[in-house]
Amino acid sequence: MRQRDWHIIDSTLREGEQFALANFSLADKIEIAKALDAFGVEFIELTTPVASPESRKTCETIAGLGLKAKILTHTRANLADARLAIECGVYGVDILFGTSSELRRFSHGRSVEEVIEQSVAVIEYIKSQGRNVRFSSEDSFRSDRQDLLAVYAAADSVGVNRVGLADTVGVASPSQVRELVADVRAVVHCDIEFHGHNDTGCAIANAFEAVRAGATHIDSSILGIGERNGIAPLGGLLARMYTQNPLRLQNKYQLDMLPELDRMIARMTGLEIPFNNYLTGAFAYNHKAGMHLKAIYLNPGSYEIIPPEVFGVSRRMQIGSRLTGRNAIAQRARELDLSLSDDAVREVTLLIKELADEQDLELDELDELLLRFAAEVAA
Repeated sequence: MRQRDWHIIDSTLREGEQFALANFSLADKIEIAKALDAFGVEFIELTTPVASPESRKTCETIAGLGLKAKILTHTRANLADARLAIECGVYGVDILFGTSSELRRFSHGRSVEEVIEQSVAVIEYIKSQGRNVRFSSEDSFRSDRQDLLAVYAAADSVGVNRVGLADTVGVASPSQVRELVADVRAVVHCDIEFHGHNDTGCAIANAFEAVRAGATHIDSSILGIGERNGIAPLGGLLARMYTQNPLRLQNKYQLDMLPELDRMIARMTGLEIPFNNYLTGAFAYNHKAGMHLKAIYLNPGSYEIIPPEVFGVSRRMQIGSRLTGRNAIAQRARELDLSLSDDAVREVTLLIKELADEQDLELDELDELLLRFAAEVAA
């Protein structure tokens, strides 16, 4: 992968508020914003202040915290929304307009020419106020390609800072994302943002392909929360990108804070972190098969593409199962300072397998068995 500079726009406090179980208090939002800032995300996106009095208060409060992260808010492409957003003191205003035939027909009823005219006026106003501005098409991947390119080119011509491609319904495939980002890159000079929903399980892969094709900003949320199935999860995005350039991520973000971030959102939404969650799931670094256990003891990289300690988690060696091998048992015996011959290790391994056919042994049960066995052998 060609190395590019790309940035995280964390949308836990915008897209994440659209998650079914999200009802963050102002105190929650401040906690989330401060945690994301400590983690090192470059941008934090907030719900439009037009949504409710509390939403406006949130924008004003978080914009006034003096965080290193740049504070954005997400609004419709109209002047009234933009004025209110600017009054809240945010760094940037992210405006959007539906461009697919479905949204132009059933949402706002405007033609592509009217979308361009209204969007350009709002972009010029926000720029005149000295603020950063992004224009995003909504439902980009069900929009006509030529319509999209015309809208983006018009936004770019009046100095928009970023254009956004939104896979609003999660319909795009990685190849479609790569092709559209490349097409947009050919007609704009500004930055490109990608926002991908996870309805078909492609959000992380799509974000990855967007960066490969020239996107500079990727939207994510903690645990991937958002409308319906949510968007690219922060942990999954980091896992994918870490394999390409680990030093960049380690130098830029406090990666060992990821478990804290995931636990925070799980607590606030009343959810459990999924068992197979990227990096922080309970079994993300669980090793059970005998061949795997042997290799991990010799070289963790044999079966771990990302070292767990980088992200503040640890591995678990599940050696008390029917799948265990004598190498794992011998290693545990050494850890307990027990001296067992090869024959003794084979014998006790068979015993452990027989017992585990009924139920896996917990580590303390396995240790007790090894200690007893070693004592009997010595006697």
